Amino acid sequence: MNATSADPAHGTTPDPGRIVLLTTSHRVAPGLLSWPAWQALRTADRVLCADAAHPQLPYLREAGIRVDEASPAAEELLAACTGGRTVVVVATGEGEPALTDGLARLAGSGRLAMPELELLPASYDLPGARLLDLVQVMDRIRAECPWSSQRTHKGLAKYAIEEAYELVEAIEDGDRDELREELGDVLLQVVFHARIAEEDTEAPFSIDDVAAGIVAKLVHRHPHVFGDATATTPEEVREHWLRTKAVEKQRASVTEGVPLGQPGLALAAKLASRVRTAGLEVPLPRGEGIGYELLALAARAESEGTDPEAALRAAARAYRDAIRKVEG
Repeated sequence: MNATSADPAHGTTPDPGRIVLLTTSHRVAPGLLSWPAWQALRTADRVLCADAAHPQLPYLREAGIRVDEASPAAEELLAACTGGRTVVVVATGEGEPALTDGLARLAGSGRLAMPELELLPASYDLPGARLLDLVQVMDRIRAECPWSSQRTHKGLAKYAIEEAYELVEAIEDGDRDELREELGDVLLQVVFHARIAEEDTEAPFSIDDVAAGIVAKLVHRHPHVFGDATATTPEEVREHWLRTKAVEKQRASVTEGVPLGQPGLALAAKLASRVRTAGLEVPLPRGEGIGYELLALAARAESEGTDPEAALRAAARAYRDAIRKVEG
């Protein structure tokens, strides 16, 4: 890099140099930096960091890179770059807003030759990285919030049901913003319960155990994706799923695993689905009253590929709209 540059009005002036603002993600293990980041660090004339406890510093120093613990003002940083020097600033978690604002102010004045400014991401978040933030936030809330710290699995159970219903409503409404929010609320229930489970003295488990369990289940039940099996239609996929599930569960009855606490229509349809899938011939019980009529309707809907619970909700929503119309 040339130490000087030509200025037609004033002759030869010093090269203003280069500033590299190096950003890193706290969701990636310290020291795992990109190759351009390591090149910038190794070739810099100075490396600065305002945070003496920055998690990257031990790894940079282990790599033989000298890091000065300093927080220069914009004017000081310009002076450090004068003469074609390169200064790398390892940004803190806040992103150095005071420094960047100061540099923008100086650039806007038009009175100074500004160094080249480069924003260099040294590490990137992987898909799902924000889940780590959720786990950390939940951990702190559990430890410090007077309400959250006292919750139990049983005490939270009703919220899981409520959030699931709100998610279904968002899906049926077709509201994308609401869908995203309700998915977050359902996810919160999972993370909250997993955090509570960590404190169990007899059989503790964590969110990592929960994730590991579902990963293992998904891989095992998708041999056409992760194994040598073949499936080219949704029906074949379902056959794989049911076959591997049957081996896993080893149930004595097709009714095992069907939660009796779910809504009545959904319960009736689920039982009818289990009977049909198993190839059993089980006549519907006969009796007097609307309950047996609803059972027959739910079984018929399931056999025709209709979710009776969703169908009734759709009809009820139409009824609600009719009521509002009459009300004006």
